[in-house]
Amino acid sequence: MAEDIKKTIIEYVRKEYLDEDSDQQITEDTKLITSGIVDSFSMVSLKMFLEKKFQVKIPDDKATPEAFDSVNNIINLLKEFTPL
Repeated sequence: MAEDIKKTIIEYVRKEYLDEDSDQQITEDTKLITSGIVDSFSMVSLKMFLEKKFQVKIPDDKATPEAFDSVNNIINLLKEFTPL
């Protein structure tokens, strides 16, 4: 199950935040925020995607740059609010 979630998040990040011709690799450990792939505006859209896709409400105070800085961090955040 977590593997499917990981794949879904990676595909979303690739599609939404990388140029089509980008050869940049996204893994579960890629730094999304600190590397500049996801900025603060994009983080909001990523949060909305996660909430809709996984039927979960992520409190704003938990939606920190650290929590969104990698796919693994995002999965850990989702685990707090839904049984994965």
